[in-house]
Amino acid sequence: MTFTTTLWDQTAALQTRIQEMPFNQQLADGTLPSDTFQTYIIQDAHYLEGFARALALAAARAPDPETIAQLAGSASGAIAVERQLHTDYMARYGVSPSVFAGTPRSQACDHYVSFLLKSAALDPFPVAVAALLPCFWVYQEVGQRIHANATPDHPYRAWIDTYAGDDFARAVRGMINLTDRLAEGAGADLRADMQAAFDRSSWHEWMFWHSAYHRQTWQDAV
Repeated sequence: MTFTTTLWDQTAALQTRIQEMPFNQQLADGTLPSDTFQTYIIQDAHYLEGFARALALAAARAPDPETIAQLAGSASGAIAVERQLHTDYMARYGVSPSVFAGTPRSQACDHYVSFLLKSAALDPFPVAVAALLPCFWVYQEVGQRIHANATPDHPYRAWIDTYAGDDFARAVRGMINLTDRLAEGAGADLRADMQAAFDRSSWHEWMFWHSAYHRQTWQDAV
C-alpha cells in the first residue's frame, strides 16, 4: 500500500461525503441551479488564483529542477483553467470583470487559500505538497464520477470535461507520485504531519462546495 493510498483511506468517510453532498449530486444530474453554479464559479476563480500562488511558492522551495518544473507547470495550468473555463461561464452568466473584482472571497474560499499559502510558505516541503494534493485528487474523483453518466448536452459539460480529462489526470498522477516519493524519505512525525495537512485540505474541499451551495457570506458568521 502506498502512502497516498493511506492518505485517501484515512479520509474515506469525508471523500464519500464530498461525492454525496447536494452540490455534487445536483451537479452530476444537471439540476444544480445556475445561480448556485455562478456563485461557485466566481469563488473558484478567486480560489484558483490563490492556489496557483501556493503552487508557485512550493515550487520555489522544491529540492530539484524536475519538481520545480512540475509545480510551476501546475501553477500555470491553474491560471489557464481560471482564464478559459471560468471566463466562459462568467460570460454566459453576464458576470463582468468589475462584478467579479467586486465580489470578495467567501469565508470558505479565504480560509482555504490562507491555509494553502501558509503551508506552502512555512511548512516542511513534503507537508506543503500533501496540503496541495486534495485539490487535484478530489476534483478528479468528482469529475470522473460525474463524467461517467453525463449526457452530451449536460449544462455543466465544460466543467465536467476539464476535470475528467487526460491532461488533468496526468497532473493528478504527478502530484500523487511526488507525494509518495517525499513520504519515502520522511520519518514518522513528518508523515503524520503530511496526513494532517491532507486531512485539512480535504475538509476545506468539502467546505468550499458546501459554502457555495448555501451561498454563505461573511455576514452569515455575524
